Amino acid sequence: MTDQYHAPTLNGFIAGGDHERRPAVLVAAFEGWNDAGSAASDAVRSILDTSAAEHVATIGLDDYYDYQFTRPTSKLTERGREVQWPQTDIYRIAQPGADADLLVVLGVEPTFRWQGFCARILEHAAAQNVRAALTLGALLADVPHTRPVPTSMASDDPGLQEHFNITASSYAGATGIPSVLGIELQRSGIPTMSLWAQLSHYVAQAPSPRVQLALVELLEELLPVSIPAQQLREDAVAWKLGVDELAASDPEVSKYVQQLEAATDASELPEASGETIAREFERYLRRRGRYRTDGSGPDFEI
Repeated sequence: MTDQYHAPTLNGFIAGGDHERRPAVLVAAFEGWNDAGSAASDAVRSILDTSAAEHVATIGLDDYYDYQFTRPTSKLTERGREVQWPQTDIYRIAQPGADADLLVVLGVEPTFRWQGFCARILEHAAAQNVRAALTLGALLADVPHTRPVPTSMASDDPGLQEHFNITASSYAGATGIPSVLGIELQRSGIPTMSLWAQLSHYVAQAPSPRVQLALVELLEELLPVSIPAQQLREDAVAWKLGVDELAASDPEVSKYVQQLEAATDASELPEASGETIAREFERYLRRRGRYRTDGSGPDFEI
């Protein structure tokens, strides 16, 4: 069954065009307001941790950050004590066996001059022949930690909507740098989609391995990357067990979690269509085959 099913990917979306230079897919996440539990930035960082990346550029320092708002940190290294300043870095990862390379944008949401900040990224995207983009975010929500992590994909681009069978986001309101960058990329002619995951608001502290894992699994479906996740899966199980114990020790929290569970289960009943079940089963089979062939761990859900 899995041999016959080919899930849509961003590389597959790019493969349909002719390119004078080798194209790239931009993947971006930023620490800050749209990075609940550091899940989005940690998910993208895991790509860099498992790949040979070429550093392309650094954006930030005094031009875009208020150091009283986003404090630098100090660290003791072999060379002595060093200051690590908030910044955003861009890396290119070669993908010889795929239709496109990756251009990873990872950093901290800027304090100042968002339009200028996005313009700098767009300059590098043009120079690196970016032909599609994916922004990631994580948000706090009224969801129980005992249910699968809610995730969503959206795009304003008609081509991506058709390719992935997704729609535009209906959200309107205050926004963060992932959304602003996505809009600017789309306006510049780069088809862009967004990927979001939700974290239970009563366990907002970083890290959040369970939400990070949900994003990593989707990144593996959308991009030609393989991210060893055995340790992350173990951390996610331990995280859930720890939250279970904390909730059980407080009757009010336990009751609140039960209320969220009931509301979540009731809202998901209309979604249990044959198409939805089939799509989730295909995803399960792809993960099952991948984990068993590369030896990264057992196939189980958390």
